[in-house]
Amino acid sequence: MTRHIISVLVENEAGALSRIAGLFSARGYNIESLTVAPTEDASLSRMTVVTSGSEDVIEQITKQLNKLVDVVKVVDLSEAEHIERELMLIKVRAGQKDREDMKRMADIFRGRIIDVSDNTYTIELTGDGRKLDAFIQALDQAAIIETVRTGTSGIGRGNRVLRI
Repeated sequence: MTRHIISVLVENEAGALSRIAGLFSARGYNIESLTVAPTEDASLSRMTVVTSGSEDVIEQITKQLNKLVDVVKVVDLSEAEHIERELMLIKVRAGQKDREDMKRMADIFRGRIIDVSDNTYTIELTGDGRKLDAFIQALDQAAIIETVRTGTSGIGRGNRVLRI
């Protein structure tokens, strides 16, 4: 079972997300993360679906996605060089004695402190999932108050583009 990042260009219409999620659920395929946003063309949205499976399963998913009426194009980014990023917002305890350590940890991982209160910092961090996981592991687990992650977004490297 290998991890795949599948980019799907869809018509920007109501129900498209539901049909795609339904396809995965009906066949028992797991969606590890899902991001959706409009593209530079307002009539199209781009979905990035992260899933795992054998080559046969991924091929089947791709074929089934291509059959959906809203789907314009499907690309498995994992088949070639690509860039992937995820955004995480993490709220941590940062009392007076912990502030310097938290700031140093955010700096080491190239994070930004975006909100400060008397007892907390909210840190913004971007990178691949391994980097975000490493940041969480590096912290004292008792210091973590809340974590929000966007899921993976990806784009092909160089001249490789997803367009109609």
